[in-house]
Amino acid sequence: MSRRVYRELKILVRRHRAPFVVVQRARILLLARDGVATENIAREVGCTDRSVRKWKRRFIDDPRLAAIEDARRSGRPACVPIWARCKLVQLACERPAGAIAPFRDVWTRSTLANALWRITGVALSVSEVGRILRNAELRPHRIRQWLHSPDPEFTCKAKRICDLYSKPPTDAVVVCVDEKPMQALQRAHPTHTDWRDAGLRVEFEYKRHGVQVLMAAFDIRTGRVVTQVVRRRSAEATVSFMDKVARAFPGKQVYVVWDNLSTHCDGPQRRWTRFNERHGSRFRFVHTPTHASWMNQVEIWFSILHRRVLQHGDFASLQHQRQRVEAFGHRWNRVERHPFRWTWRVPDSQTRIAA
Repeated sequence: MSRRVYRELKILVRRHRAPFVVVQRARILLLARDGVATENIAREVGCTDRSVRKWKRRFIDDPRLAAIEDARRSGRPACVPIWARCKLVQLACERPAGAIAPFRDVWTRSTLANALWRITGVALSVSEVGRILRNAELRPHRIRQWLHSPDPEFTCKAKRICDLYSKPPTDAVVVCVDEKPMQALQRAHPTHTDWRDAGLRVEFEYKRHGVQVLMAAFDIRTGRVVTQVVRRRSAEATVSFMDKVARAFPGKQVYVVWDNLSTHCDGPQRRWTRFNERHGSRFRFVHTPTHASWMNQVEIWFSILHRRVLQHGDFASLQHQRQRVEAFGHRWNRVERHPFRWTWRVPDSQTRIAA
């Protein structure tokens, strides 16, 4: 045994995360080097005499550290040819089209197996197709949506909003404003808890009581929310809500971040110019880029409201829903309010056209 191999075996024995069988084999070789008898080695490391002789003989034939690793096993011969696997992966990476998979927009395991049979004559089970796809880390059945912003001023607008979020003016308030339509649904039977697994059981049938709109303004610095539920979305309702926002932040300069909805634009009536004049010209309106309403932080609060109040809610009337939404807004401001740690993780490649 060379000094280098001896040193490597000593280091391997002292490792806490090395596999147990590998450490055991290293101890066998070290004890054998010190002249310990086979029976004593087996007793000390906790194995049979046959195992001790096996690893001593294997190390004599190949005096390297790699000799204590498990030898490669041939295993059962592959039933699926390599070229067939490659053809399956190629099919999965392409869109289904033509006579191979008619009237299909995405692949399934069964359609992939059928397409491979038609092209190559190789028959694979659905489970085998799944194993091949998993090994290749392919999920051709998965569909993910994405939304591109065609705004030519995307970068400029996005930078301004990000600057407001990361470094808001010290003497001003930055609020994110948007509207959320809400449908009041009443379940045909009361929602209850399943006694078998404590899961929530919701009746499938429901009764519609109409739609109303929640208007909200989220203060990015404190997390405070100003809300108002209106019967329908209109320019007059939006102006009335913004008057409420102005009363909520008296005497302060207010930056309003909102989307490009028609009611958020001045229009021929010059509604926001006159609104600003009425409130001492202390409002600054910042519009998100086209198709980029996700940059509005109030959407995060809307998501919280939807999960906790609206998604599984049972509302007997529009008034009932309005009371629940307003109660949640009051609790948020009183107990739970906090600013959001908003970050932008979109890669540059998705905004390349706007640069």
